[in-house]
Amino acid sequence: MPSADERPTLEVGRIIKAHGLKGQVLVDLWTDRDERMAVGTELFSERGPLVVEAAAAHQHRFIVTFNLIRTREDADRWRGVVLSAPRIDDDDVIWIDQLFGAEVFDESGVRRGVVVDVESNPASDILVLDNGALVPLTFVTNVEANTRIDVDVPDGLFE
Repeated sequence: MPSADERPTLEVGRIIKAHGLKGQVLVDLWTDRDERMAVGTELFSERGPLVVEAAAAHQHRFIVTFNLIRTREDADRWRGVVLSAPRIDDDDVIWIDQLFGAEVFDESGVRRGVVVDVESNPASDILVLDNGALVPLTFVTNVEANTRIDVDVPDGLFE
């Protein structure tokens, strides 16, 4: 199994701004996997790795203390930096990067298009196909990463 440094990483959040005077930063977490903010977690950026030393939820974001950010001035310099992490092994999760370029087939085996985008939606993220069709992820029954997606959709969805 590859080490964490060799596995592909996913963007998981962004440092928004400094918070306070002691180097804490406000992080906008783009994933529902709060364990990304657990003490000891290593996150990656274009400036190198950061280790979470402390984190607390705050108004849909996190106030975080990282090992390399010690002053308000340091925190100001990290503003806007995107944070990445290796994919978490979880067989019950469909990862967005596995959807792009995949051909979508309905329950009858009819090819319905290729995924060109994924739109965020509160009820269910939506696959955007190259032909303009929109398919909520709730109808996905099987995913072969970046190759094939099987869906079981209600009558009329593709009309």
